[in-house]
Amino acid sequence: MSEYRYKLPDVGEGVVEAEIVEWRIKVGDTVTEDQPILDVMTDKATVEVPCAVNGVVTKIVGDPGDVIPVGTEILFIQVDGAAPAAEAAPEAPKEETPKVESKTAPAPEPKASPKPVAAPVARAEGDKPMASPAVRQRAMEADIDLSTVPGTGPAGRISHQDLDDFIAAGGRLSSHAGGSSTGRAKRTSVETQKIIGLRRKIAENMVKAKTTIPHIAYVEEIDLTALEDLRKHLNATKRDDQPKLTLIPFLAAALCRALPQTPQANAHYDTDAGVLTKYEGVHLGVATATPNGLMVPTIKHAEAMDVWELAAELGRLAKAARDGKATKDELSGSTITITSLGAIGGLVTTPVINLPETAIIGVNKMQELPRFDAGGRVVPRKLMNLSSSFDHRIVDGYEAAVLIQRVKGYLENPATLFI
Repeated sequence: MSEYRYKLPDVGEGVVEAEIVEWRIKVGDTVTEDQPILDVMTDKATVEVPCAVNGVVTKIVGDPGDVIPVGTEILFIQVDGAAPAAEAAPEAPKEETPKVESKTAPAPEPKASPKPVAAPVARAEGDKPMASPAVRQRAMEADIDLSTVPGTGPAGRISHQDLDDFIAAGGRLSSHAGGSSTGRAKRTSVETQKIIGLRRKIAENMVKAKTTIPHIAYVEEIDLTALEDLRKHLNATKRDDQPKLTLIPFLAAALCRALPQTPQANAHYDTDAGVLTKYEGVHLGVATATPNGLMVPTIKHAEAMDVWELAAELGRLAKAARDGKATKDELSGSTITITSLGAIGGLVTTPVINLPETAIIGVNKMQELPRFDAGGRVVPRKLMNLSSSFDHRIVDGYEAAVLIQRVKGYLENPATLFI
């Protein structure tokens, strides 16, 4: 028997360190060559690191959230015979996109024979219940105080099965009033969460954007009545192989038409070098909410696409991002970004610019509201605000207003998008 010391491999692209996102193994586990053992993060991509040998894990170095230099010994494995030579380094790990943690309980695997059920572990009064974020989310949705749920895992950790058993036994708070006159128990649990992985990257980027860029906001009301009529007609008459049209493809098309007159809004600004790079092509980032955090998949050369092609590419990229299958190239390279909160978009937002870009266009919710027509009569119109932010070092207020007014003109007269 001998000991193999596994070093964090070079994950490519000149990366000298990586953040530990999740260990897939623990001390005492038997591992095999090429088995995924660790996820690390570089930039916005998660990299799956494989094992190099067969053996038993004896020691793990580093916790989720730790940033480890390449070449650091992170895993000790007991192997049969002599340990492989140091130069027998593991192959370069394959890159994958940020993982999406399931928010529902995993389906139980079939078992050949039933295992004895672990007895609940006693928890001292006042101790914080241990559970994964997914279990905590389920408990919150079911209105259950986790401090009342017996846990059968290590140190009393509460599993999905523990929660299922508690619910099956009628343990919802509505039947455990605890003496409260409202029939509901107090929620006393407090959770401390270390911000790691993609969420940490998002936090760092937001801080850098807000402390580096002097934002200027511009909000304009858009009358989408004619556009909505056209959109509904196109959806009702589309071919089966064509995607359903939403507002975003039309906004993207309008933006692509308007940007050539304001090229400084379709650009990257390097603060340190003092260099502005303007792009003729529009590589449109679309901020997308995923279970793992906010991502910005990019429609490359959006200016060369019609609304059907924009809708298809938007749908493909959004699904890939939510499923954790978007490539690093698909999650980078945007020159201007659109962000939308959909039906809950509110009246006005103040979106944060996606570094190193100089502009971001925010979509708010659409409402049917009364307005006066040319004859002075009150008529219903479908209205929506565009809330946009610009880097005031590069884009003047007048230039920002001119760009949005051009976009407004295209959207309020949608036939011009097809001329």
